[in-house]
Amino acid sequence: MTEFNNRIAAQRDILLAVNSSPWREELYGMSSGALDRWVQANNLDRSSRLVSLLLEAAAKLFFLANKSQEQITAEYQLRSSEVSGLTEEIRLELRQKCST
Repeated sequence: MTEFNNRIAAQRDILLAVNSSPWREELYGMSSGALDRWVQANNLDRSSRLVSLLLEAAAKLFFLANKSQEQITAEYQLRSSEVSGLTEEIRLELRQKCST
């Protein structure tokens, strides 16, 4: 259950970081559909660094979701660490966006 909670907390952290900035529409989830809708609603460039970071984080969260029922492997731990790093990169990118 701890892996599930950690994955949900990681997703929540990303959503809170993104939604702390003013957008036309908030990001409601990390699924490809939710990200596509958010990008379109906010007229963002799909090739922007922020969108790329979010897509990468979403892919890693998807991996964690599919592995959460298995024993924690080195790969699971690596992906979990990568999501944490991506969350920080997203926060930095958002700060830079807001300061320009």
